[in-house]
Amino acid sequence: MFAWFERRIDPYPTDTPDMPPRSLGKFLLHYSHGALPWLISLALLSSVIALIEVMLFSWLGEVVNRLSDTPRDVFWQQEGARLAMMAVVLLIMLPVLNLLGSLILHQSLMGNFPQRIRWQAHRYLLRQSIGYFQDEFSGRIAQRLMQTALAVREVAMKIMDVGSYVLIYFLGALVLAASQDWRLALPFLAWATGYGVMLWYIVPRLGHVAKAQADARSAMTGRVVDSYTNIATVKLFSHSAREEAWMHDGMDSFLRTVHRQMRLSSAQDITLNTMNVLLVALVTGLGLWLWTEDQIAVGAVAIAVPLALRLNNMSHWIMWEFAALFENIGTVRDGISSLALPRQVVDAPNARPLVRGPGEVRFDHVTFRYASVAGEQPLPILDDLTLHIAPSERVGLVGRSGAGKSTLVNLLLRFHDIDDGKITIDGQDISQVTQDSLRAGIGVVTQDSSLLHRSVRENIAYGRPEASEAEIADALRIAEAHGFVPGLSDSYGRRGLDAHVGERGVKLSGGQRQRIAIARVALKDAPILILDEATSALDSEVEAAIQSRLDALMEGKTVIAIAHRLSTIAAMDRLIVMDEGRIVEQGSHTELLAQNGLYARLWSRQSGGFLAADAAE
Repeated sequence: MFAWFERRIDPYPTDTPDMPPRSLGKFLLHYSHGALPWLISLALLSSVIALIEVMLFSWLGEVVNRLSDTPRDVFWQQEGARLAMMAVVLLIMLPVLNLLGSLILHQSLMGNFPQRIRWQAHRYLLRQSIGYFQDEFSGRIAQRLMQTALAVREVAMKIMDVGSYVLIYFLGALVLAASQDWRLALPFLAWATGYGVMLWYIVPRLGHVAKAQADARSAMTGRVVDSYTNIATVKLFSHSAREEAWMHDGMDSFLRTVHRQMRLSSAQDITLNTMNVLLVALVTGLGLWLWTEDQIAVGAVAIAVPLALRLNNMSHWIMWEFAALFENIGTVRDGISSLALPRQVVDAPNARPLVRGPGEVRFDHVTFRYASVAGEQPLPILDDLTLHIAPSERVGLVGRSGAGKSTLVNLLLRFHDIDDGKITIDGQDISQVTQDSLRAGIGVVTQDSSLLHRSVRENIAYGRPEASEAEIADALRIAEAHGFVPGLSDSYGRRGLDAHVGERGVKLSGGQRQRIAIARVALKDAPILILDEATSALDSEVEAAIQSRLDALMEGKTVIAIAHRLSTIAAMDRLIVMDEGRIVEQGSHTELLAQNGLYARLWSRQSGGFLAADAAE
């Protein structure tokens, strides 16, 4: 029985995730789509249960009247059928309805519903542009993803379950009181009016505070994660006290929102308690007065007073449910600001997979600007750049920091869309092929190659998940990593390829991380290879040992290499010298030295093989 209800909502839908709407209602409907039939079922069950509970008060009043009017010796004979019906409703029907409601609530909705939201939102975020993640804390994004999923569930369930129950219950109670005497309904109407005014005043303010609190909580979590992620930097610069002050500021911002929330909650409690006392007093006093005037039966008092007491008990629950509703609405609104953002780079409507070829690369009159600040026209990072790289040609990119080398590589990977011109691989416009197939055809080793917090084997096989153990071993040898990997271990006793490397590979040295990253790219075996400071993290001895392996890795591939240490790329087929987003020189190492231009000056100014700063330039 449990398993059947647990399978009613698919927590992992396979539909391609679309951008969520930015309006609150549409955002809720977007993520409630698969759970909507069960939310409606829960609302209908709650409404029926509320009606039954109100009917029980009506029957109680009838029983009290019969007790006062019917002789004891014929009471069971006259009232037995009515009491039997009450017993069936109370002992069978109501428990069955509550059972169904509980199964839908706990088995179908509580777990699967938020999991479905997390899965859909996570899949959408994975396809977000790289700039999205550069502008936010990763911990903040994760926090918003997790808390928004729960908040959407709570908002949807409170509206459908609690909202329908409260509405039907109160309307039923009002009609029932009025059916005994219209004057008995007046205290309930007055109480409802005051209750509504209080909800109108306090609850939206709680919602605004909740949104601010959710944002402050995300920021606080982001600061914690940022400090822990960069703990080595914190310790190296002896800035524990500074981090404490930074964290204190974040926590204090969050605490101020908590204080604002608690002040509103106290005002709510004081007002509500006063209203509840007045409701019970007015209903009891009015009921007794009408009974002494012989205008209502004793059963009417037996209905009205318990109803007032029941609303007294329910009112705090209702208020907190509404407060929680608006708090979660605030959290959802906060989540919308992060989750419902368009992708900056999207596949063309009819994009096709990149057809792998020999690896010819062309940049035709490419101009690119980063997003501008409002009212300002940014200078181009690449300005009308044209470059042709032949298949299997090895090209080195040279230039001072900011010349546009890394931008050129990022545009080839289509991390950003160009403003003008065209980039092609084997004659295929990269803007017209799928991003996944484009990047699958390019291998990249960067200066800071981060690793996943998984095993060494999983990190290397990330380049080609279906690779065999023999192929992984070959990749390790190419990267000169076969010597240290067997000796690796982690705190769980896993060794060698099974050892986990820690977050971003923190358990390995910089050189070890880089060699694992090179092995990963070697296993990928893409026709185009990008080396962005690929050996900068290696010491001279290891770099010399691995250089011959890199030559083997580059064999038959189109290579684009970036290095500030010019000696590492001097042997490339062609060197491209860039300055201020343009190509200013190109040729072999010998040819460029003979030109006595920018490359020659950079070469002569190197100290220890690195580009030196030149204030005059």
